[in-house]
Amino acid sequence: MPKRPVALTAGALLGMSALFATAVPAAADAQESFKGAPTPVAHRGASGYAPENTLAAVDKAAALGIRWVENDVQRTRDGKLVVIHDTTLDRTTDAEEVYPDRAPWNVGDFTAAEIAKLDAGSWFGKKYAGTKVPTLKQYLARVGKHDRKLLLELKEPGRYPGIEAQTLKELSNEGWLDGDHVDGKLIVQSFDAGAVANVHLLKPAVKTGFLGKPDVDDLGTYALFTDQINPSSSTLTKDYVDAVHAVRGAHGKPMQVLTWTVNDAKGARAAAKAGVDGIISNFPDVVRDALED
Repeated sequence: MPKRPVALTAGALLGMSALFATAVPAAADAQESFKGAPTPVAHRGASGYAPENTLAAVDKAAALGIRWVENDVQRTRDGKLVVIHDTTLDRTTDAEEVYPDRAPWNVGDFTAAEIAKLDAGSWFGKKYAGTKVPTLKQYLARVGKHDRKLLLELKEPGRYPGIEAQTLKELSNEGWLDGDHVDGKLIVQSFDAGAVANVHLLKPAVKTGFLGKPDVDDLGTYALFTDQINPSSSTLTKDYVDAVHAVRGAHGKPMQVLTWTVNDAKGARAAAKAGVDGIISNFPDVVRDALED
């Protein structure tokens, strides 16, 4: 697999803040964000209604009229990209039953063909029995079929050296790095600051997000390679959102804030009051309806 072009950690990035904190403060009236009320994002697809990170969850998000879908990407033992959240297969598939002698069932210990044999839907309900763990290629095709937009998370990229370049290549092969997509249909995010920096280095046109809540004093460093700061809703404050909006990100626009995971109307209204640009939810229709009310 290709090597990571840079080996940046969050600590190393923060250590460089004195040298590289060059982000330009944004005028308040120039702030750009998702238009109107905060945009609902379907977490792992509409995962409150269908098995997470499956094609069925994409279909449900589309049926609900939700424009943005979030997913998680990992790599199999034979180098294929698959869409699954946990680094192990046991919670959302029948891996323990099919492969009883292969604990702890790490995604990276199985080939794509082996994972394709698993049932990723029965745990959620009989209606979804036989649902499969999709490959990234299959997932991109389904998102594109519904004309949805994609918030793609690189899940624990440190486990999969070179996954940034590989994911970008797959996105390119499937037509997701053309002007239309990079201008408004694709964001790549991660909890790993180095991975986000690598994505920006490899494909500067791609919009990126960092999952977490860096100190306000460090936002200038993150702004060198990311366009969004995406913290947990449990840590969210209006002052912090305002601080993020006051800094221009990697593409010269005010950084945005998407928060996660908000699953009720009260939480959605609180996040909106804090000024976020997007709200990631298992029940994105609940978020949308709360904000419309």
